[in-house]
Amino acid sequence: MALLGSKTFQNYIAGEWTDAASGETFESTSPANGDAIGTFPLSGEEDVNRAVAAAKEAFEEWRLVPAPKRGEILFRFGELLRDQKEDLAQLMAREMGKVLAEARGDVQEAIDMAYYMGGEGRRLFGQTTPSELRDKFQMSVRMPIGVIGVITPWNFPIAIPSWKTLPALVAGNTIVFKPATDTPTLGQRYVELMLEAGLPGGVLNVVHGGGGTVGETLVRHPDVRVISLTGSRETGVAVLKAAADGLKHVHLELGGKNAIIVLDDADPDLAVEGIIWSAFGTSGQRCTAASRVIVQRGIYEELQGKLVAAAEGLRLGYGWEDDTDVGPVINKRSLEKIHSYTEIGQEEGARLLTGGEVATGDGLSDGFYYRPTIFGDVEPGMRIAQEEIFGPTTALIPVDSFDDAIRAANGVKYGLSSSIFTRDVNKAFRAMRDLDTGITYINAGTIGAEVHLPFGGTKDTGNGHREAGQAALDVFTEWKSIYVDYSGRLQKAQIDAAE
Repeated sequence: MALLGSKTFQNYIAGEWTDAASGETFESTSPANGDAIGTFPLSGEEDVNRAVAAAKEAFEEWRLVPAPKRGEILFRFGELLRDQKEDLAQLMAREMGKVLAEARGDVQEAIDMAYYMGGEGRRLFGQTTPSELRDKFQMSVRMPIGVIGVITPWNFPIAIPSWKTLPALVAGNTIVFKPATDTPTLGQRYVELMLEAGLPGGVLNVVHGGGGTVGETLVRHPDVRVISLTGSRETGVAVLKAAADGLKHVHLELGGKNAIIVLDDADPDLAVEGIIWSAFGTSGQRCTAASRVIVQRGIYEELQGKLVAAAEGLRLGYGWEDDTDVGPVINKRSLEKIHSYTEIGQEEGARLLTGGEVATGDGLSDGFYYRPTIFGDVEPGMRIAQEEIFGPTTALIPVDSFDDAIRAANGVKYGLSSSIFTRDVNKAFRAMRDLDTGITYINAGTIGAEVHLPFGGTKDTGNGHREAGQAALDVFTEWKSIYVDYSGRLQKAQIDAAE
């Protein structure tokens, strides 16, 4: 891959590219090798205020654009993403660290979402129902809300912005978008392509900077009606508290501690393939990553052996190299956190089967690489089986029975994704019913959600909302009920109808 030189970028506010009011900047560098990628405005309260004012003004016109026309812009955006897919994937491998196959998948999710939400421009369905009174018509319709604050993470730097911005835009809202400071170049390219697709100035504004300044100002701004955040549980709680005084709508996608259950009757090779993909894909930096593997004892030893061998066969390296299986983690802070959990697991008495160390040498010393790590003989209550590590670490938890496996899977505070490998259709259906998660896979790993079904989880994974599918529209619209009386006289519901 030919590395591009570092460039200087700006915020996009009210249809213009502009520096931060303070003139301050920050750098984006590659987690793979430390290369400089770009210089970005380190924005503050003044910049956010300008962006919100621009979005508020643009809303008055954008909400009146016919929804099919808004959808056509989204469709053109999807076409541009498709045309730029390889370039975006190469940039993602460099700025975020994903291997190319996964980076292409990240972009493909945004393409899928653009096509899907573009179609919503000709749907945005409400309902009509019969009235209890004569000569009266009634219906419900979706209405846009106003200015949306969108705060996205670095691990899906193209896909997650699409999950939030595209349903918001097709519904008629305007946006102030804060990309993650670890992946600002990808956020910038996302906005540039939206503008190329024909989005008017002021409808989508991008303000770069930290969560403690840009994010907090967005959350507290009185003209921002909705906050959509993907981040940690701790950040989500802080956002809820900060938004409470303004009675804002808050949509949270937070952590996960996802489990794959492997029963005695499972195909062990298929299960190993699913575990490797789910535990070590994106270097374990997915909210849906399989950081727990709950294994029935009859298959435990066989599965453990196959899994360790498969993990040790994974190649660490630069994401843009075709033979790389696992890329870097995002930054030094994450690398240190991941290793701290290796030490915690050993202190708790879990058996380290493979990995558990920072990877150096062979060109890896300039980046942030951690060897795929597997712990064995883990008890469900151990910290490595309870707390989100967000790295290439998974814990094997032996259990005696299907019921024990379900209890262990549900015995965490998160409830995002779950999986079971079994050939027993009865147990598969019981798992679908009893696993307390927003997503459940049968004979597949814990990752691989599609855009036309709701995405999100139960318990501490969020606050009850969902991304993707029809459910995403509920975050970014208000229901309005409309009654049309054509009787020519005043009719009183519940009174005249009771006669």
